Order: sequence, then C-alpha cells, then structure tokens
Amino acid sequence: MEKELLVAVRAAQEAGAAILEVWSRPDFASQEKADGKGPLTEADLAADRILHEHLQAAFPDDAILSEETVDSPERLKNRRCWVIDPLDGTKEFTERVPQFVVSVGLAIDGKPAVGVLFNPATGELFTGIVGEGATYNGQPCQVSSLSSLDGARLLVSATETKKGWFEHLRGVCETEPMGSVAYKFGLVAAGMADATFTPKPRNEWDLLGGVACILAAGGRTSNGVGEDYTFNRPDPLHIGVAGTNGALHDAVFGLMKSRG
Repeated sequence: MEKELLVAVRAAQEAGAAILEVWSRPDFASQEKADGKGPLTEADLAADRILHEHLQAAFPDDAILSEETVDSPERLKNRRCWVIDPLDGTKEFTERVPQFVVSVGLAIDGKPAVGVLFNPATGELFTGIVGEGATYNGQPCQVSSLSSLDGARLLVSATETKKGWFEHLRGVCETEPMGSVAYKFGLVAAGMADATFTPKPRNEWDLLGGVACILAAGGRTSNGVGEDYTFNRPDPLHIGVAGTNGALHDAVFGLMKSRG
C-alpha cells in the first residue's frame, strides 16, 4: 500500500493548496447544494478535480466515490474503491474556521485499507495504512491509552452541544465542539483526543479516510449499532459514528446510544 499512500498524500496536499488559495481571498463563490445539505464552494470543486486527476492517473482501474461527483453503480463491481471528500467541513471553511480537511480513503473488498487527511489551514497531515501504522505530520502516532471517561477529551458536534446533549458530562470529561467528522477522526488517531461520536448519519466520504487512520493507529470505529464499517455499499449513508482509542469504545458507544 506504499504507492497508494504516496499518491493519496500528494493528491490531498495539491487539493489542499487549491483550497487554501481560495480561502486566502477576501471573498469567494459559495452556494447551497441542490439537495439543501450545506454549502458548496469553488474550493470543493477544484479539490475534487485534482483528486480525481491524481487517482485516475495512478490507478485507472479503481473506482472512485466522491461527495461532489455523480455516483455510478459501476463502482460496486470493483474490489478497490477510493472514497473522497474534497473538503470535509465546508461550513467551517466558509466561516473561516480552520477545522476542515481533504479526506482520501481506499477500501478493498469493503474494508478500510488506506487513509489520508490533510488540513491545509493548519498544515496537519494524518495518514494510515491499516495493519501497518499511522503517522501525524510524518511521525509515527497512535491513539491515546486513556481507559476512563474521567478526564477524557471528546470531540463532538456543535449543533448537538447547543442542544445541551453533553451537559451531564460537565466535570467528568471535556466535550469540545468541532467541525469536520474526518478532522475529528484524525485527531483521535494522533492521540490528541480520545474519542468522537454522533448518533446522526454520515456518508462514506465523511468516514473512510478517518476510519482507516484510527484503525491504523490502534483505535476502534463502529457504526450506530456497534458494527465495523464496510464501505463501497450501494447506499453510502451510515447511521451513527463512533471513533475511539479502543479502550473507551464501549463507554463512548453507550453515550452515543443514549442519544440515538
């Protein structure tokens, strides 16, 4: 998987440079998506083009599933599928909050194999090859070893925080609202947070890159019913998200289920 990782890193960094160029302008074009599910900017589209160019050139026989490209059922016939989110955290991008990443993941026979997350605003790069290890900014990393919710750092949804979902955890652990599901997963993989979770549905492009990084770093992930994720499914939507250091998984999954 070394070639796959190298290509994914280069693609994510080049896409990130295009995103940063747009972000640096005093103003940029943004519109609501046709399905009403969040904003779409020229940065999303530029990054999408760059990722496709790199992946198709290096792996012409592989399938690609992207948030910003019309899906094709033909991908389901392929053992290898790249799942990409050119800009995970577009809302934060438009608000100029540096909590967004380019997410690139490879699934083989539905299982996470490679993950790359790049935050162009902070320069952070998270990578993982499942079964071989993970890195943060080029250095080996692993998940935290915390085994109790006492003192844990949990990365959560700002919307869910505003609803008061985590008030009962005050004084027990830190719940930090943050954008971009993929970025949260990266921080858990790097041991900079202990877990992230939500009972709300998320799509494969939000998940695969980060899931691969957490697994490569020794952590654990699961959907809303406690199953390991499988990818390149006909319906890319997954119900529920839990990404943890492993030791906290059961406790965090319980928190998620209580809000499901």
